[in-house]
Amino acid sequence: MAGLVMLPPLREDLGLHPGPEALDGSPTWTLHDPASHRFFSLSWPAFELLSRWGLRDPSALLAAVQRDTPLQVTEQDLQALLDMLRSNHLLVASDAQNTEQLARQAAATRMSPGQWLLKHYLFFRVPVLQPMRWLQRSSRWVRWAFQPAFWAGCLALTVLGLVLAGRRWDEFSHTLTSYASWEGLLAVGLALSGAKVLHELGHAFTATRFGCRVPTMGVAFLVMWPVLYTDTNEAWKLTSRRQRLLVGAAGMLSEMALASVALVAWSVLPDTPAWAPIRSGAFLLATTTWLLTVAVNASPFMRFDGYFLLSDAINMPNLHDRAFALGRWRLREALFGWGDPPPERFSAARQRGLIVFAFATWLYRLVLFFGIALLVYHAFFKALGLLLLAVELVWFIARPVWREWQVWWQQRQRWRWNGATRRTVALLAGLLLLLCWPWSGSVRVPGVLSPSEVQVVAASYAAQVVGPAPREGQAVRAGDLLLQLRSPELEQQWQQAVVQEQQLRLQLEQQPFDERLRELGPALRKQWEGAVAAVQGLSAQKDQLAVRAPFAGTVVEVDEGLHPGVWVPAGERLLSLAGPGGLKVDAYADETALPGLETGTPATFVPAVPEERSRRCELSRIDPVQLATLEEPGLADVHGGPVAVQRLPDGRYAPQRPTFHLRLDHCDTQAAPRREIFGTVHLAASERRSWLGSGLRYLIALWHREAVL
Repeated sequence: MAGLVMLPPLREDLGLHPGPEALDGSPTWTLHDPASHRFFSLSWPAFELLSRWGLRDPSALLAAVQRDTPLQVTEQDLQALLDMLRSNHLLVASDAQNTEQLARQAAATRMSPGQWLLKHYLFFRVPVLQPMRWLQRSSRWVRWAFQPAFWAGCLALTVLGLVLAGRRWDEFSHTLTSYASWEGLLAVGLALSGAKVLHELGHAFTATRFGCRVPTMGVAFLVMWPVLYTDTNEAWKLTSRRQRLLVGAAGMLSEMALASVALVAWSVLPDTPAWAPIRSGAFLLATTTWLLTVAVNASPFMRFDGYFLLSDAINMPNLHDRAFALGRWRLREALFGWGDPPPERFSAARQRGLIVFAFATWLYRLVLFFGIALLVYHAFFKALGLLLLAVELVWFIARPVWREWQVWWQQRQRWRWNGATRRTVALLAGLLLLLCWPWSGSVRVPGVLSPSEVQVVAASYAAQVVGPAPREGQAVRAGDLLLQLRSPELEQQWQQAVVQEQQLRLQLEQQPFDERLRELGPALRKQWEGAVAAVQGLSAQKDQLAVRAPFAGTVVEVDEGLHPGVWVPAGERLLSLAGPGGLKVDAYADETALPGLETGTPATFVPAVPEERSRRCELSRIDPVQLATLEEPGLADVHGGPVAVQRLPDGRYAPQRPTFHLRLDHCDTQAAPRREIFGTVHLAASERRSWLGSGLRYLIALWHREAVL
């Protein structure tokens, strides 16, 4: 405290309230700043110092605390408290030096237009209501919600609803999948909005019941995504940890109570058109509410309800900041071995738990923010999407890493060669070797194994099956009748064409003797020739109703519903015929897999089904032009395959990445399969690759593809 003669006065508008007991059982107090609506937790020594702050003399203040209490406070304790009060503007600016300091802090926090836009794009609040008067008037109408009997009833309803839904589980699960559409998502959004309103009212009414003021309720935008919020900061004034836990859990408990009622309602309401809207709403409230509550609100890794509940449960305000400080300290000690003391003293078990929590939170946020970055990229047109993607990655991921690296660099004079640094260098060298070593020269691409000669038979027209279908495994000769179809529409068209042809032929024969027909001249013959061509074309189409084998082979697949009398639509796949030749593999390679591949390269096809054996093949052809559409729909990601595709208006699938077709022949024919088998092709490339090189190739190819605006 050298050079400090008098302590600056405290602001007169500050409020001091008793707080909960600390971890060691000592009392705490809560300091409230009404100007910024912030709360500060004070330890016992800090409270004793503040309660005698009017002495203004540092020496007298320390002496009074040591005389009146069993505490042994030092100048360092007083200096730390003074720094905290100054940094949070809790002191009166009584001289020019204080005013100048405030001006510097205000200038440092002043944002440029770009910084303002960036900050308010990432997060901003829009207060909508000042609900305190309404909450106080309405609280008497919701007293029943705070009675134990009400929650016992909710628990009973939950058990009853689960039992009733379990008895109709098939209907329940199929109802859930029926909302996988834009209309279904809209309904989910409306139900979720109603549930979230109840969620925020739960916080507000519970805080009001315990005497806390709720100044505002409104909408917050997190990366432009709207979420409701309720300002319950005054819950920090509560000395009872149980009351603070109830305020924090009230939102989730309200949603769970709503879900229990809705689940029973869905089970007992009649399944009729008149009740369908109400029943659908009950189903959505019984599913989306608690699922999203558990997935989002209950997570302690973001500053939602789960975080505040965990913070109150273990009696640790500012849990994230304190855990992150411990995590950074542990990371620096593990990397550099500086020997610094931990930022706070805890028991060994709690310290380990907080460090694990810090690293788990960092990992969770890394995955979450990367997912948000991809989401905003795909949500907008490409130029804006790339900009927002860069903002997300830089602000949420690169910026914290860069700040930590700056701390390391500022402390570079402390770097010493010790056990920790030797271990760090060894790990970095091992990681670099792992990434840069050309481990493998093999390439893995998706593929389909099938007989070399395959014919898929489909219905050319909407028709009726007349005769029996062949059996799977039945051997046929070229020209054998496989299936007989009948099309009344085609038959009617053929008969009308025959009648028209006969009429025109008769008129053509009578033309030399009829003045009216002679006036038509050569046009009559042209009409007759057109009618003859139409009859021939329809006759050829009728012949196609008799499905015959184009070559000798084996029937390998027959539609299960192919029975006499069944109607099949045009284009319906009926059966497949495999020739007696060898096997082939059609593989589909990304452009990053092409370097190092050449014809004649040996390959191995590994089937996805365990009952089939692997087969050795040879790469015979690499198509030089990328595919416009995927020829094997079973490989599309929309059907569970590995190839990312986009559905075209005509129903076909176009690969999202540049994809090339590879043909493999000369495969092992022992126990050849009769139908297509999906799997993975392992190709021995001439160029060995490292993981780092493969990753860089992928990123470069991704940039070239996505940078075309």
